[in-house]
Order: sequence, then structure tokens, then C-alpha cells
Amino acid sequence: MLTKRIIPCLDIKNGRTVKGINFINLRDAGDPVALAKVYAENGADELVFLDISATEERRKTLINLVLRVAEQVNIPFTVGGGISSVNDVATLLQSGADKVSINSSAVKNPQLINELSAKFGNQCIVVAIDAKQLNGRWKVHLVGGKLPTELDLFDWAKEVEKRGAGEILFTSMDHDGTKNGFANKALARLSSEVNIPIIASGGAGTIQHFIDTFTLGKADAALAASVFHFKEIEINTVKRELQKQNIPVRI
Repeated sequence: MLTKRIIPCLDIKNGRTVKGINFINLRDAGDPVALAKVYAENGADELVFLDISATEERRKTLINLVLRVAEQVNIPFTVGGGISSVNDVATLLQSGADKVSINSSAVKNPQLINELSAKFGNQCIVVAIDAKQLNGRWKVHLVGGKLPTELDLFDWAKEVEKRGAGEILFTSMDHDGTKNGFANKALARLSSEVNIPIIASGGAGTIQHFIDTFTLGKADAALAASVFHFKEIEINTVKRELQKQNIPVRI
């Protein structure tokens, strides 16, 4: 059985790590490279860096960050935010990133998923999906959660798999930053409808929430931010508890 992964997420704005609730009310959480190093030492399986306010002018900032992280950290890491072309991905991978995450650009140009998968291999292409429930249906949102679409979460997940995505990073906007647990019903349905790994994001507040997302939500990995950034939960502690529950993890 494949081991379950614990992935700290670092949302980057102007070169700093930030964290909010339901995608708003951001507060500073520290230097991303320093945090990344600590997480790698404390048992994180991977890291995710998302430039949440990415623009062309900030692309150089993100590349500099990737270079610094690659120097300091010896675990795989994913970079996302403002990526919209084969050249963007080539530059980030050449700078040291192991995977890239695309979101809005994939919705606006679905063929981009096919192109990136064909060029670089699906193992390094993560499609991030931000969604929230509207009238009982999970609707995909773009631009850091600001722009609702008519896309259905599950239909879009199946399409991105067909187009060559290697993983899906699903963030429930309803759960993000609330610390009330992951969207396990939606996660379990996603896991039953696609055959690529699902990373659960949004809602981690206790160790039990991690246990639940692997057992009830059938997630392949669990991503969290503020509980790690502000030392409310230690990664090694989570992993030891998961192991006690017979959930396979790397210690």
C-alpha cells in the first residue's frame, strides 16, 4: 500500500508566507525558506508553494524562491501561481521544483494540461481545484477563489485526469482556514471517480482531522498550513498518530 503523505503548504505573497481564512484576512507566517527547512527536518513528505498573487512581474521573485528552496531542502516540492505556459514550467523545473501546480490557467486553456503532460510527464503536473458549495453543488472557482465558474468539481476532476494531470490538489473553500476538518464526503467521491492521487486541502485543525481525511475521505495526501506555521501541530506527531491507526506513513 502506498504511504499517505503530509504536505505543508506555504502561500506566498510578496516573498513572505501568509495565511488566511476562507481565502481572505491574510496574516504573515514567516520566511518561506526557513519554514520549508524546518518542515523537511520534521518529517514532511513534500512541500507546496503557491504564489497567491502571482503576476508576470513577480515571476522572477518566484524563481528566486525556487532556487533558494532547492538549495536548502531535500524533499520534493511543488510550485504554483501564475503558471500559464510550457516555458513557465520549464523554467521552474530547471530552477529546482519537482512539480508544478496549475489552476486558473488550466480552466481557461484545458489543452495546457495535455501539453505539459506530454512535454514533462504527468508525474510533475498537479492540477489545483478550488471549489465551494453553491446550492448543493461543488463549483470550481478561479483567481484565488475570487471568480466563480459553472464548472462542476467532479466533472472537471475527471477531465483533468483524462488530459494528463498526475495529481489533483482539491481545496474546499468552505473549509479553508476553519480548522473544522476536511471536506471528506467530497474527497471520498473524488477518490472513487478518478484514478490519480487526491491531495486534501482546507480545514486541518486537529490530528483527528488528518486521520479522518485518510480513512473517511480516502485522500492520498493531506495538505495543511496554519496548524504547522503557528506550531499548533507538529508533523512528526501527526505521523506517529497515523501510524498508531495503521495508516501507512513514512516516519
